Amino acid sequence: MRGNLKSLCNSFSGIFFLNSPLVGAALLAATFINPNVSIAGIIAVLAAYLFARFLKGEKEFLASGFYTYNPLLVGLSIGYLFKINLVIILLVMSLGIFTFVISSFLYNIFSQHLKLPILSLPFAIASSITYLAANKYSHLLGANGYPHLNSSLDAYLPLWMNGYLKSFGAILFLPDSLVGLVLALVIFMISRILFLLTLTGYFSGTLVAGLMAGSFEQAFLNTNHFNYILIAMSLGGIFLIPGPKSYLLSTVAVIMAAVLLDSVQAFWSLYGLPVFTLPFILVALLFIYVLRIFKYPLVADNIQATPEETLDHYLTDLQRYKGSLTTLALPFSGKWTVWQGFDGGRTHKGAWRHACDFIITDSAGKAHRNEGGRLEDYYAYGKPVLSPVRGRIFKVVDSLPDNPIGCVDQVNNWGNLVIIQDPRGFFVELSHFAKDSIKVREGGWVERGDILGRCGNSGYSAQPHIHIQVQASETIGAHTLPFSFIGYLSNGKYHANELPEENHAVEPLLSDDKLDFATSFALDTCLRYEVLRDGEKIDEVRWVVRMSADGTFYFDSGKGKLYFGKHEGTFYLYRHDGSDPYMKILFQALPRLPLTYKPGMLWEDSLTVDSVAGGFQKSLALFLSSFNHDLNRVSAEYRYENRKKITGNIRSNLWKLSRKTVLEMDEAVGFKSIRVGNMELRKIAD
Repeated sequence: MRGNLKSLCNSFSGIFFLNSPLVGAALLAATFINPNVSIAGIIAVLAAYLFARFLKGEKEFLASGFYTYNPLLVGLSIGYLFKINLVIILLVMSLGIFTFVISSFLYNIFSQHLKLPILSLPFAIASSITYLAANKYSHLLGANGYPHLNSSLDAYLPLWMNGYLKSFGAILFLPDSLVGLVLALVIFMISRILFLLTLTGYFSGTLVAGLMAGSFEQAFLNTNHFNYILIAMSLGGIFLIPGPKSYLLSTVAVIMAAVLLDSVQAFWSLYGLPVFTLPFILVALLFIYVLRIFKYPLVADNIQATPEETLDHYLTDLQRYKGSLTTLALPFSGKWTVWQGFDGGRTHKGAWRHACDFIITDSAGKAHRNEGGRLEDYYAYGKPVLSPVRGRIFKVVDSLPDNPIGCVDQVNNWGNLVIIQDPRGFFVELSHFAKDSIKVREGGWVERGDILGRCGNSGYSAQPHIHIQVQASETIGAHTLPFSFIGYLSNGKYHANELPEENHAVEPLLSDDKLDFATSFALDTCLRYEVLRDGEKIDEVRWVVRMSADGTFYFDSGKGKLYFGKHEGTFYLYRHDGSDPYMKILFQALPRLPLTYKPGMLWEDSLTVDSVAGGFQKSLALFLSSFNHDLNRVSAEYRYENRKKITGNIRSNLWKLSRKTVLEMDEAVGFKSIRVGNMELRKIAD
């Protein structure tokens, strides 16, 4: 019964691209202004849900409402057309199941082959079939055969507001201003971004429709304009990252839909059919597909519960994870300087723009001793070059001479080189080795850190240096691909996965086995903490290590989940879900931990607004950051005081926030003490 109720509520919220049982319950309550419509919707959802359970569908996934919001829409549409009786109940049940089958079929095709959502396409198909067949069911009473209750609110509202509210209500087949008002208020309470988009979508589309038809009164009376609301919400707030560009794109899409809606309405009326959500479906799917083709950067790949949360995670991730999945270790030991980076002014241009050159400099910034007239004067010359990846040696060139200083080889640009085939699907080329210095052979296998050879000055090289690039093919000097380096120190700060700037000195760091062990949380491990405020105990918490379906581990408190993992020598707390405030304390105190130690080492991170703020402050910040993404920034800096103690400072210029954190590692596994401000989590001994 609980699963049925959750599926029903989430089906209602899913119509508005949300996943919240509370929102769904409020929307369900609003539909009872016409019990006939509401009951038909409930029956359709229950029939679809029970049929899915009969097929052994997973309870939790079905309870999300993903597969049942389309059956709900079909039920609502039938409830609007027919008065409930035994025959109609059977019709609703069968069509609810039929729509579920269509949803499952289309989802499999759309997700695997088109990478698109199905939206309300199953509903449009099933409802069109039903309305066409309804011509044969006149004895069952059509929409004009039973009274549709309307509120008296219409008489007190101006035409433009009445049109907006009725169109809003029409999404649930209740074109009533009171229902529309309730829906608008619910959306406003959940997401100010979505509410803004309902306004911009409806009024931009309706004004264009009024101009085209020559009558604004006629435009405001057309409740089919709910399609404009859905288009704006889906494109501006759900499938794109909210922001000025997304708002503009959603408005353009709505204006396009104005003509489409009129054409669909003219054609469908020949068969006695309403337009349903066809304009919304066509425009939204076309825009999403085209934006993906053009690799538009603001397409949302990780959709959260609300547009605000999607924006918060997106902007924070941009700051937190600056590198790429194509990760390399630095190809040397000790401290080297970036001589030329991506898009460098010397030779890293065009198809070869993604490459890095490294040299060794002294305290004065010079790359050589004396006048630098001989190769031996250069600090980098003859130094070991290490493998940045593990993989198979694909190509070796080792016989070219080193150029005297002032000369370059314009025929063999890359000089002596090694090309490594990485199992992850790319090739790494390292160039300008010294003659006869390469230690590996084609076909051999190397691990990260293995010696490849020695730094030289062969090829098109003005001075001894290491050149490194990533490429999609094995061809010498092939077009390059973006990449980043892991686990290095620059200007006293640790960088987990980034690309160092030109003229910055960098130094690779080795992993620390003790830190690695201290952050190795076995499945079902239980961590217990007492919660103190100003030194006085106020609560206890218990976190258990679980694993999600995708293999990610998380701490589970029953009220929330805090996801964590390790990647390329760094321990990360990825995100937190739910309402556990104590998990936010850990997230603030240590969103990441370098699994390497150097006294006094610093590192930076960024936090979500949700992790440090709540209530009106959080809502306002996230809404404003949709217009200016820089307003979202919550930065943090952490420091090793010693091997066990890490201090931090969280800052936000928007709120003048400055919050101190202290975390102490446990002697064995986990965290002994976690302090943020006047709050502390102190580990309880087993």
